[in-house]
Amino acid sequence: MAVVQSQATSCLCSVTQAAAIAALDGPQDFLAARRDSFAARRDLVVDALNRIDGIQCRRPEGAFYAFASCAGVLGRTTPGGRVLESDRDFCAWLLDEVNVAVVPGSAFGLSPYFRISYATSAAELTEAMTRMGEACDRLT
Repeated sequence: MAVVQSQATSCLCSVTQAAAIAALDGPQDFLAARRDSFAARRDLVVDALNRIDGIQCRRPEGAFYAFASCAGVLGRTTPGGRVLESDRDFCAWLLDEVNVAVVPGSAFGLSPYFRISYATSAAELTEAMTRMGEACDRLT
């Protein structure tokens, strides 16, 4: 691990050092607009998730993804007759059913949650939330 750490975090090349300095000392005026854009997309996703029966999501204060609970849909049956028994089942079903990719919370030790990124356009997020909501409405 010492060898891996030494290559990954020390002896950075001069170009990388100069780039870091430029990023920290350079113009910062664009950051407010970026922050507001991420906040709007976060709110779009969280509000849409909380409108889906069986899904609950807290509003994150940072990052570019949300963790939502899918506990309320576990035990339900898909139109194809498959019982959703875990967050992994739920995420795989969303991908197969409506082409929405989310990551099972169990990959992070947070089952029965799933992670969804909002680092894309509002239009794509709106489409994904619509597909997810319609798919969950078909669960029995």
